[in-house]
Amino acid sequence: MLEFRHMIRRCFLVASLVLSLVTVSFAKTNVEVVVVPVANMYAGPSDKSAVVSQAIYGNNVTLLVSRGEWSRIQTSDRYKGWVPSRHIRIVLNGNGYATSGPTVQVESLFANIYSEPDVTRHKPVITVPFETRLEVIQEDAGAKDAQKMNSKPKNEDWLQIRLPGKTNAWIQQGDVASDPKPISIPESIELAKRFLGIPYLWGGRSSFGFDCSGFTQMLLHERGLNMPRDADQQAAWTGLVPVERNDLQAGDLIFFGSSPKNISHTGMYIGDGQFIHDSTTGHPVVQISRLDDQPWTRLLVACRRAK
Repeated sequence: MLEFRHMIRRCFLVASLVLSLVTVSFAKTNVEVVVVPVANMYAGPSDKSAVVSQAIYGNNVTLLVSRGEWSRIQTSDRYKGWVPSRHIRIVLNGNGYATSGPTVQVESLFANIYSEPDVTRHKPVITVPFETRLEVIQEDAGAKDAQKMNSKPKNEDWLQIRLPGKTNAWIQQGDVASDPKPISIPESIELAKRFLGIPYLWGGRSSFGFDCSGFTQMLLHERGLNMPRDADQQAAWTGLVPVERNDLQAGDLIFFGSSPKNISHTGMYIGDGQFIHDSTTGHPVVQISRLDDQPWTRLLVACRRAK
């Protein structure tokens, strides 16, 4: 009986040691991954508080505080907010989800992910927004050989992926790009026009709904620039330089407000006196407006160009 107790005690000590090592490893990085299509980030640990930003599916975030059902996180643009703890998951190894190995990025405005390579058998496992990054499962040599022996053609329309929850799924090739490169200014204007009509959403940072600065942040991110989150932060960002209104070029950002110190709106100039923005003025959607029209010409307080 005594020997049995010693054995139980040793097992308990080993389990405690393993748990401690895992905890230390986690505490060292505090990396978590978003496991819902879009995670609202709130000003406080309550869904009754204001939405300040969002993190999208597969985003790696830094855990700052864990408080039961709520966690405070920081996104890659250094923005902080509270999310329901169930919307994120601990990353116990590596530098995060989709940070190494083959990955793809969603290029469609939205993409359905399925449990098998078929759109008719089951409903999607999840629908994810534009810019979602996903891990690709590489086909091993054995599977390729078996495929040749069975003379079964590979389905070129689908990719098998590994989701943040470590389950396998399938996405259509046409929805993703395997090696996205920074786009040019003309390409960013064409991209912006793809979102025309997408509803305005306060705090929005996804193709399910942007706010004004979330929209411009995404457009410059596609050009390879990691710009701050809010309009006033963007206008003050060192990655942009001031330009005069008369010198505006397509791709420049323009900022509106009651004064240069009180900026509340932004958009991207697209040439010919027009700019594209996500606005609540009139129809609350991504739209194209004229800079000479009111209230925009009166509210314009700053023009910026990426370095």
